[in-house]
Formats: sequence, C-alpha cells, structure tokens
Amino acid sequence: MVQVSSIYEGGLRCRATHGPSGTTLVTDAPVDNHGKGESFSPTDLVATALGACMMTIMGIVAERHGIDLKGATVETVKEMTKEPPRRIASLATRITIPLPADHPQRSLLEQAAHTCPVHKSLHPEIAIPVEFVWKG
Repeated sequence: MVQVSSIYEGGLRCRATHGPSGTTLVTDAPVDNHGKGESFSPTDLVATALGACMMTIMGIVAERHGIDLKGATVETVKEMTKEPPRRIASLATRITIPLPADHPQRSLLEQAAHTCPVHKSLHPEIAIPVEFVWKG
C-alpha cells in the first residue's frame, strides 16, 4: 500500500506528496480547462504513468535476461475528448529502443510493455496505440 496526500493550494493547483519518499509534485489545470498550464495536469500524470510504467516493466524483463535498455525513450501523446464528458480519449505511445530490430528478445520486450499495470488499469474506451521503434 502506498499513500499519496494532496493539498489544494488554490488557483487550480495541487501539491501531492508521496508517502514513502516524501517527494512532492505540483499539478496545475491545463490552459484549455481554466488553468495556467504551469505544471503537469492530473491527466498528464496518467500519460506520464503509462510511459514510465511500460519502460519500467520492460526494464525488469530486460534485466532478468541480461539486456541493456539504457537510453531507451518513451513519448506519450495525450488527447482529450472534444465533447463532454471531459476525459482522456487517447494515449498514443512511441517507445524507442536502442537495439536492432532483429533482437532475439524483441517480442518478449514488446509484450512486457503491454502488460504494465497502468496499461491494464486504464478504461477500455481509451485508445492506447503503441509503436515500437528499434534503433540498434
């Protein structure tokens, strides 16, 4: 169990504290939803969580098999619905892996990304296209 505590600071800004580490982060409403857009929005954190989770699970599998993924990157593009209710419509993700496309563990690593807990926790109406770019 992990506890995250948040406080509303006013002006559509919140400060969240990660219980185990004490690390804090600030969220701000996006400009298109009455905010200043000066930090991650809560839905930006969902996009961040998806990319980081996919890379983390790939990293766990890579370490288990002696594969070096250092330098791999992930980009997630979040799109919101245009009609109410406001929600995430799509989280398009591109994972760039510094290994050759014919790497013998390619399918294992790609499957690992699709099994991350965040990916499995998102609502099925959210489109989650994933592109893998192998650059070895």
